[in-house]
Amino acid sequence: MGKVRRGNYVFLTWTGDHTPRHVHVYKDGKLVVKWDLESWQPMKGRASARVLRLIRELENEGAL
Repeated sequence: MGKVRRGNYVFLTWTGDHTPRHVHVYKDGKLVVKWDLESWQPMKGRASARVLRLIRELENEGAL
């Protein structure tokens, strides 16, 4: 499991989790969005522009 805290959000990924490759984003213990990293679409919930920017930054850093 990968867990990264950034900008008051927690980004979780699990090694060996089901496809497509995705990240779970939480704020204050509640799921904000489950984001498909392959097709760049939400699987559940909604992502604000800020969350999308943070996901992109984490991907570029290799943290996701």
